[in-house]
Amino acid sequence: MNISGTYLVTQASRSRDRSTERVVAAAIEGGVTTVQLREKHMTARERYSIGKDLREQTRAAGVTFIVNDRADLAAAVDADGVHLGDDDLPIAAAREVLGPHGYVGRSVSTVAAAADAERAGADYLGVGAVFATASKDVPAAEAEIGLETLADIADAVDIPIVGIGGVTPENAEDVIAAGADGVAVISAITAAEDPVAATRRLTTCVEEAAR
Repeated sequence: MNISGTYLVTQASRSRDRSTERVVAAAIEGGVTTVQLREKHMTARERYSIGKDLREQTRAAGVTFIVNDRADLAAAVDADGVHLGDDDLPIAAAREVLGPHGYVGRSVSTVAAAADAERAGADYLGVGAVFATASKDVPAAEAEIGLETLADIADAVDIPIVGIGGVTPENAEDVIAAGADGVAVISAITAAEDPVAATRRLTTCVEEAAR
């Protein structure tokens, strides 16, 4: 799994009326390394249909494909893995659904939660919200945790982490410098006037920071 680099989380409501498939195609052209199907407002059947299309796109491009929340949906579309939050299946249960080769990611915002997720068998962590964000509703305790907490989590675990929440080309280098292996974004790509150019700019910032 290539968790380093630029990780796109889809959200059609912020896409300027472009389809999720179109945004993902643009992000792939721009150099994205991972795509996560989110679309929480859609039905499971709608997400399944989009997921099948995104699986074809990402597989052809060699891009990792993750499904948000639903291990069963991830298995149904043959995704590479699932990303779990606090209200989703435990990591071990998701692993049973996906099998030994499926990736299981976990959202965390504290050092304790990160350590617990690693012990439970998570393959990678989504850490945030690093900065303030309008893309996701998050509890106050998880909003804008900052670069210091991100760095503390990076020091505490040995699995890859991506920083998410308010990440832009202007602050992506700081996220990588704090210890993240990659950055995950919604609006920075999805809401951009030119998603291809936006992805390229973000990817360049991440690659330069990782050198």
